[in-house]
Amino acid sequence: MELGLKGKVAAITGGTEGIGRASAQRLAREGARVAICARHADKVQQAADEIAKLGTEVLGVAADVSKADEVERFINAVIQRFGRIDILVNNAGTSMARPFDAVDDGTWQSDLDLKLYGAIRCARLSIPHMKRQGGGRIINITTVGGKQPGANSLPTTVTRAAGLALTKALSKELAPHGILVNAVCIGKIKSGQHERRYQREGIGADEYYSRVAKDIPLKRVGEAEEVANVIAFLASDAASYVTGSSLNLDGGISGVL
Repeated sequence: MELGLKGKVAAITGGTEGIGRASAQRLAREGARVAICARHADKVQQAADEIAKLGTEVLGVAADVSKADEVERFINAVIQRFGRIDILVNNAGTSMARPFDAVDDGTWQSDLDLKLYGAIRCARLSIPHMKRQGGGRIINITTVGGKQPGANSLPTTVTRAAGLALTKALSKELAPHGILVNAVCIGKIKSGQHERRYQREGIGADEYYSRVAKDIPLKRVGEAEEVANVIAFLASDAASYVTGSSLNLDGGISGVL
């Protein structure tokens, strides 16, 4: 299927590993020009070099999206390099799940700065360019926990729920401008943070993922590339009438639609 992404410009936060990296590669294969950011310059360069091998133009920027000035530097660099921004994928984030009484003010604030304010600031800076172009796509990566919070899941589930509210509100406000806003709510997906966890535990990947997958109806942990496929769809012409939606990508584990 032709997705209509050739020549489009996609900006992806948290683009050096996991879902961000897979999404950048997927969009690049469709002919999109890609900009990625993450905190560590060496990892950004490595990821950008690999994406460039797919035959597209790539921009890599070392930036921490929890910091307003670094978000501004990233988006400005995208516009300076490509002159436009068609697709924004707000992917930066990490799991932080603990009991309520173990979360202090600093932890609440850092989680909000990274996952919520990072998305807000990227959108705020991108939307004026999308309006001038006559349209665009904003895709917020969140989790099924934002819809169905569990015990000992803070601050992540609260921050993710706020991201879902942001998605719905923006979709209604921006629809007249041709800007479509959707969320992808992930469950257990293979990622760098899972790799670091099983390495700390001193066990192999197969053993770890087998344990994690036992309660998932599909009986396996998802691949980052499977999330990237959904992101590519939402960014594409095929999703031209989809906005304000949240799609669960969780192997069936959640109890909510």
